[in-house]
Amino acid sequence: MKQVILVAILLTTEWLGVSVCGQAGMNSIDESVIRKFTPVSLDEAQAPDYDFQRANKLPMTGYFERSFDVNGSKRTAKFYIAASAPIRSFLTVIAVPEDFGTTEFLVASGWHDIADDNEEGLVLLEPGPGGWSDSDAEQEYIDAVMNFYSRNNYFSIFGISYLVGYDGGGTALEAWAATHPLLVVSQAYVNSESQSDAYYSRFDAILMDGRSTGYSQIEIPEEMKFACNEIPVPTAFVNPDLERVYRAISYWKKVNDAVSSSTSRPDYFSGADVYAQSSISDAWATAYSGPISKVVTLEANVDVIDPHLSNELYGFVTEYVSYENATAYGNHLAPRKAYGDIRTMMIEGQLREFQVYVPESAERLWPDGAPVVFIFAGNSQTDKVFFHNTLWWKVADKEGCILAIPCETYSRTSTSVSHASTGMFYKKLARYITEHYNVDPSRFYATGQSAGSFAAQGFGVTNPEYFAAIASTSGLSYPSDEGGFGRTPTSEATYKVIPNYCILGQGDIEMMTGTLWDGTKNMLDGWAAYFLEANGVGPLGDGSNGITEGRFRTWTWSNSQGFPLFRVGQTLYRAHNCIPAEMPRLWDFLKHWSFKDGVRYYDNVAIQSK
Repeated sequence: MKQVILVAILLTTEWLGVSVCGQAGMNSIDESVIRKFTPVSLDEAQAPDYDFQRANKLPMTGYFERSFDVNGSKRTAKFYIAASAPIRSFLTVIAVPEDFGTTEFLVASGWHDIADDNEEGLVLLEPGPGGWSDSDAEQEYIDAVMNFYSRNNYFSIFGISYLVGYDGGGTALEAWAATHPLLVVSQAYVNSESQSDAYYSRFDAILMDGRSTGYSQIEIPEEMKFACNEIPVPTAFVNPDLERVYRAISYWKKVNDAVSSSTSRPDYFSGADVYAQSSISDAWATAYSGPISKVVTLEANVDVIDPHLSNELYGFVTEYVSYENATAYGNHLAPRKAYGDIRTMMIEGQLREFQVYVPESAERLWPDGAPVVFIFAGNSQTDKVFFHNTLWWKVADKEGCILAIPCETYSRTSTSVSHASTGMFYKKLARYITEHYNVDPSRFYATGQSAGSFAAQGFGVTNPEYFAAIASTSGLSYPSDEGGFGRTPTSEATYKVIPNYCILGQGDIEMMTGTLWDGTKNMLDGWAAYFLEANGVGPLGDGSNGITEGRFRTWTWSNSQGFPLFRVGQTLYRAHNCIPAEMPRLWDFLKHWSFKDGVRYYDNVAIQSK
């Protein structure tokens, strides 16, 4: 297997020294080089081995091909993974044009360089022997490739993809996107055609439900349900005759709640017309980030292998990031943000990645040292994935807090990650942050999601001195000798005060759903019982202390000084994955607390002993 990987990397590297002019055509390509850039077959390849010395990197990179049986015919797709692509990398799915071989298009168009420069991957959908067929005929092929791509043992993906399509392949890919909007971040099509009116109109009647595989079903009230065609997907069309895509433009303008009049500027997408999402849009996916989506149209005859065009297309789709493909009521669309400092350190003989995001506001708002939020990602989520998943950076930009995100390490497969040595990682990372950044150690906070929340909440049981306060989502911990996630040995429980808040989803993991007063005993009850006692703010009461604000329900227990020491939240209509709108609520709880010389303070007032 190592030989296969090495060959793929060498073949990729061999091309890197060759440049292609901006207006390259078929005759300008050095065919001897193209022939050396040959994909490695994945049809019978073994999964790659673990490599614990490559922190948060896919172990198998290069240029690959996979064959698929589609209605008795052999079809192929190719995959390019940049040498430094991370676990759960962003990938762009490209339906290649008919007039070029896939490899020559990949190289001459500059998409190969784009993937390398951005440490990402590409999925290259290929036409059949007779070219691209009509959209309906191509759906089985696209489904076969996308199903393999989303679940394979060779590489892992972000979970929601960018789409770019050319010619008939673009037409077919756009049809697929209309059917699967939760799997698409954004999309761009060149020289494609519209679907029929009947094809688009059928999505009016497809209402999104509250089912989410592996989690508790949510009953969405009928009056709150929205249709498949009400999930914003930023979309661009480039075509020499926009009448060919008139119906497609109309459909995606409706999907994105786009205004009827366009704007343009010469420095954006070659002066294309931009139809912005309406300022009064009520789309759920943009409720937190605001009306950021749009539809872009450019009437132009373009050279599909012009690297400038490829960069324009890539630049458009990657303006955005999206998360949650399981249920529409937890899905969000957001602007894509540049990462903070990406660093590595050794933890128990393994190279581990971490990210530190220092907002420009930190020095202005906290000249004597900024607070630090240590963010523990959910299972299978890296520091990079979680940066986009939660949008904690928006809170940081506004409030000036620094974010420190440790990355998980390789777990059940060589392309997935999970928590390991979390306590050691935190202690070493906390020292590093203190030594290298202008921070206030009395305002170190912990947050996390799912397994990361289990970790943060577990620290609250065993090491409350690590943090001034904890506020996390969808993961609980309490003393128990039963073993398993969220259960800390009773001998390690300190029963010391630690301000604590956790938000759960209405359709969360079954062992955490319901309320504290529903008569069903689960992890929620064990967690609450421990922290009510540790913080000295019991008894449980009858739930009359609850407050409902929109989709958020909150119960708070305060001490005799009126300081909120324990808080339980529930987000309606979401499954297990957190939503970005929860992060400001967590911060509003955390920011009041500090911890210095063994004393906890709420807005600089020491709390009384319980």
